[in-house]
Parts: sequence; C-alpha cells; structure tokens
Amino acid sequence: MPKPSNEGVTSQVNPARTVSSSLKDNEQTLISIFEHCSDIVFRRVTLRDDAKLLLLYVDGMIDKDLVQNTILKPLLYEGVPQGLGVLSSLAQMCEMELVAALQTQKVSTFEEAADLILKGNVAFLADGEASVLLADVSQYETRSIEEPSTEAALRGTRESFTELLRTNTTLLRRIIVTTDLKMEPFEIGKFTKTEVVLAYIKGIATPDLINEVRTRIAGIDIQSVLESGYIEEYIEDSSYSPFPQMQSTERADVVAAGLLEGRIAVFVNGTPIVLVVPMTFWDGLQAPDDYYERFLYVTMNRWIRYLFALFSILFPSVYIALTTYHPEMMPPKLMMSITGLREQSPFPTVIEVFLMEFMFEGLREAGIRLPQQIGPLVSIVGALVIGQAAVQAGIISAPIVIVVSAAGISSFVIPRYRFGYPLRMLRFPLLVLSGLFGLFGVALGLIMILTHLIQLNPLGTPYLEPIAPTKQNKLKNVFLRRPRRRTS
Repeated sequence: MPKPSNEGVTSQVNPARTVSSSLKDNEQTLISIFEHCSDIVFRRVTLRDDAKLLLLYVDGMIDKDLVQNTILKPLLYEGVPQGLGVLSSLAQMCEMELVAALQTQKVSTFEEAADLILKGNVAFLADGEASVLLADVSQYETRSIEEPSTEAALRGTRESFTELLRTNTTLLRRIIVTTDLKMEPFEIGKFTKTEVVLAYIKGIATPDLINEVRTRIAGIDIQSVLESGYIEEYIEDSSYSPFPQMQSTERADVVAAGLLEGRIAVFVNGTPIVLVVPMTFWDGLQAPDDYYERFLYVTMNRWIRYLFALFSILFPSVYIALTTYHPEMMPPKLMMSITGLREQSPFPTVIEVFLMEFMFEGLREAGIRLPQQIGPLVSIVGALVIGQAAVQAGIISAPIVIVVSAAGISSFVIPRYRFGYPLRMLRFPLLVLSGLFGLFGVALGLIMILTHLIQLNPLGTPYLEPIAPTKQNKLKNVFLRRPRRRTS
C-alpha cells in the first residue's frame, strides 16, 4: 500500500512561540509562518566577524535605499559596533540607538515579529540571540493630497484626507496646534489589524463622551476592517434608523470644527473618510463653507436648503394627495390642466409617481457607477429622453415628470450627500400613505418621522438638538449664522 504523501500539507506552527537562539530554527519557523507568501524576502548576511544575520521584510513596503545605505552597509563593512560584544550585541543595538532608523524595537515572539514585518518593518535575527530586532523603514505608494471630491466648497481649504492614517492626522495637527489635541490608537480586525485613532480635544470634549466612544471602539470584535463604515455600524446607537448618526467627511477643516465644538473624530487607516461623532439633524444641512462666507449669504442659503429638503420629501406625496383625494384644494384652472394631461394615462397617479421615482433613482445610481466621463451624461440625458418618450407614448403624464424631477433635483441642494439618502428613502412610504389616505396619510407619515427623530439619541446627544430639547444659546445658529464682531 503506497505511503501517503505530505506534499501540500501545511505544518501547524504556533506564531506565539518565543524566538530561540538558533538562527536556523528561527528561519525554518518563519518560512513556515510565511509559507506561500511570495512577497516576503529572506536575506542572509554574514558580517566581517563571521556573525550571521537574517533580514526579513515585505517587498514593496520598505525603503530599500534606507536599509541598504544606513543599516546594511555599515554592518557589512564595519561589523557590529565595537565595545558591545560579538553576537549578544545585536539585541542591544535597538536599546543603545545604534540602528539608523527613527523607530526600532525588540520582540521575543514570532507573532509580534510577523505583525510588524507585515506593517513595513525590517526584521534582523542573529545566530545566538533569542530576540528579533525590528526597524520601521516602511515606504509604499500612496495617493497625494487632492481637492475634496464629495464636499465641494467655494471657500476654505482645498486639501482632503488620503488613505494614509499619518497623513490625515498630520493635516489635523496643522490646523489645531495644541497639546490638548489627543490621539488614542487602537488596532481592530483579526486579519487586517487596522489602525484606528480616536481624536479629541482635552477640556472641550466631555469625559463621558470620550469614555463611551473609547469603550465602544475597544469592544469591537471583528475579523476585518476595510473602511470607516465598519466602525460606524459597530458604535452607532440605532442600526435600523435611516438617518446617519455620525458625520463622515474627507475635509480636515470639518473635522477640526467638530473637535472645537466638543466632538470626537475617528480616523481609520486605509480610508480618506473620517467619522465625527455625535451628529445632529442640522449638521446634515450645513455646508463646509457656511462659516467662511458672510453671514447674510449663509443665512439665506440655509433657509433655501431647509425649504428644498422639505420640498424634496413632500412634493410627490402632496401632489398625489391633492390630485387624487383633495382636488378642491387646488386652483380650478390648474386642476383642469392636470386632468386634461392625464386623460391618456393608463395608470393611477400613485403608480405613475412610483414608476418615475424608481426610474429616477436607477438613473442616479447609474450616473455614480459609470465612468466619470459618461456618468453625468447618462443620468441627465437618460432622464430627459426616457421622460419625454414615456410622455409621448402615453405611459405617464407630463406633470408627473415635472413633479419627480423637481423633487429629485431638490435633494441635490443638501450639502451632505449621505444625508440625502434618508430623505429619498422616506419619499416612498410617504407615497404609499398619500395614495391610501390622502393628506391625512402625509400628516401621519410626518408625525412618525418626527417621532423617530425625537427618539434618536446618538451617544447621548438628542438628534434634534437644539430644537428638541430647546437650547437658547445654540438655537440661533440653526436658522441663522450670527456675524462675527470684533470686541471694542
């Protein structure tokens, strides 16, 4: 009977094992840990004093010039620094700052060594030493700082966050120059080991809020974190609410403004989107440059946003209620004009609105997913062509195209794109209620939405604050942007 082959069978290696003093055994253990990892480089080096070293790093994640010129060449040509011993001295190089790297450390387990190697450190192992010396020489391709793409502003900074965590925290440090700006690190994800930073200003953010966010982040047990949205879902209060409870932004000035108001920012490595908690309803209707323009312009624009936000969610349902159940509430000439245009339509008004709303949302989604050069063309031209063709074919009436288009375009006035999602979603249940009960159904839907908003309490902050509950000192800033005056 043939003996079973062991080819392709991975040996079980415990990465928590401690490093031994045998370089050969350590090398075999590391080869087993990094089996089938073609980007892991093993470099064996023999120094002038016959000391044998093993270098280990991830190809493409380190600064090779730095390793060669400031670490490897001195060791090859000069050997281990004199006066420290022969082999036992390598472990002391980190402690005595004899390695030309800003951050060095010594570990004694393979698990710690493997984690740091995968983060861009180069590992040094010497024969006869039961430890690993690691130097942080990480360097890899990153996206440069660009202009914000989703939060356009007429005035203010043109710098947006990138996917590199330290670049993002540096942008914040450049704005808030104080030692009271604290940044607490976390590592989340069994496989990704994603770096997360909790930023706040000591003395402005309340200790209860800091402790609550810190506890929720520390309690996250997940295998991977690929974007800040993972963190958002784990620490938010109400997962089933359509309204966002955390502000997501790629602008450093927005994060700085939030911290100065006593909020907390959550940075996640690998994403340019930073979370600012907690968020209120009114934050979703404020633009980044509201505090850069003169207060008269800002106040007018705020009222326009509020009215158009209300218009975008109510206009289709109110149109259905008035034309179906309450025609006496409309001017007779307008009602006769609408009735004349609807004579050839085969569907009730509510079905027409539903069809056009779904089509409009589909075209909006297509415009986002298609390449940037043709996306806007498809969404705008597609809506015009399909709407005109549907009217000419007698499938829908012309007023429906006007109503749905006006409501859809009104939602674009909302400066926070994510805040437009709940208004678009809630438009559909309001259509159903107005189709069933008329204006009574619209009123019922609004009461349910307001009740839900009042009950929302993200991280202990009422969602409708300062309206409900009323706070006089903050109330004016919701409807107005008070002017800044110099003190005499």
